[in-house]
Amino acid sequence: MKEHLIQIKHGIHEVLTETELQTKLALNKPLRIKAGFDPTAPDLHLGHTVLLNKLRQFQQLGHTILFLIGDFTGMIGDPTGKNITRKPLTREQVLQNAKTYQEQIYKILDPEVTQVCFNSEWMEKMAVSDLIKLAAKHTVARMLERDDFDKRYKNGQPIAIHEFLYPLIQGYDSVELKADIELGGTDQKFNLLVGRELQKHYGQTPQVVLTMPILEGLDGVQKMSKSLDNYIGIDEPANDMFGKLMSVSDDLMWRYIELLSFKTVTEIEKLKQSVEDGKNPRDVKVEFAQEIIERFHNKTAAVQAYEDFIARFKRKEIPTDIPLVELVAVELPIANLLKNAGLTSSTSDANRMLKQGAVKIDGEKVSDRSLKITKGSECVYQVGKRKFARVRLI
Repeated sequence: MKEHLIQIKHGIHEVLTETELQTKLALNKPLRIKAGFDPTAPDLHLGHTVLLNKLRQFQQLGHTILFLIGDFTGMIGDPTGKNITRKPLTREQVLQNAKTYQEQIYKILDPEVTQVCFNSEWMEKMAVSDLIKLAAKHTVARMLERDDFDKRYKNGQPIAIHEFLYPLIQGYDSVELKADIELGGTDQKFNLLVGRELQKHYGQTPQVVLTMPILEGLDGVQKMSKSLDNYIGIDEPANDMFGKLMSVSDDLMWRYIELLSFKTVTEIEKLKQSVEDGKNPRDVKVEFAQEIIERFHNKTAAVQAYEDFIARFKRKEIPTDIPLVELVAVELPIANLLKNAGLTSSTSDANRMLKQGAVKIDGEKVSDRSLKITKGSECVYQVGKRKFARVRLI
């Protein structure tokens, strides 16, 4: 039990409470480990896997994983640390995103011993009178203890009534699932504690709360987020993942390794010592990038990504596996071509990249925004360090 406790605590930000965790582990029986995910976006990124990796560890220790998809709460919208109300999703968006989640989580979790649950299963059956009874078990004063609610209230920013329901429903999910332990990011601490309180109200032994660190994005400042475009998606092509991981600063690299690598604490300490002794941090980064790519793709893809990276960034060669894009046009301005080929988000973005000297055609830098490409042309276009497309005008 002591060895299991050490494994579980590794990488955890906070345990509430450790004494209760020890008591539950001492029962020497499979515990019900809950983690909830709102399907607010269709793709999971490495930031999500910090928590998923811990679930995997619990799974390996013989415990039952309850992967809760908040399809009902996803339609409410949880501000989660932001000072504004998050826009709720439609039923169709939630269901589509939930389907994608189910496909992606099994890159980490064992599908044979993972219970996927949807909180709509019980919430859609709840009568209005039952929801009012649930709301009566918490006070407005307690809700305003939540940091983002408190800030908005003091700043005179609106807080919709339905937002108070979100923590209550997330907490009630723990009652329905009879969770022994719930995991969540540090920004979810308030909601997780609501679950403990509601379990007490319903005569259950309160769950232990484990909060996980929030992984910073590629900028090293804000948390990893698709909306901030500082993320690494677990479904991204191997070459893209490798390039992004190699772009991480040497300092941030250790944060990524500690939260994402399956190496032991001892192995990570040895790596740190080797760098202090003169090993190039880049070599550690390469090894880590290959570990991540092998996990989400395969070993062959990891090796190939490394070789492509060396060719592209060291010898300045153009990759050989660039997709062909055919565009129908007699003549096309360069900015329009870059946008239509998917290399930039807009023509204004394309013009900005041209002005910055971040565009190449067949390996040669171009900056002429008045350049027009004519029918019959076929060239390799590059924007930035990682975006390539072979474009043919037909």
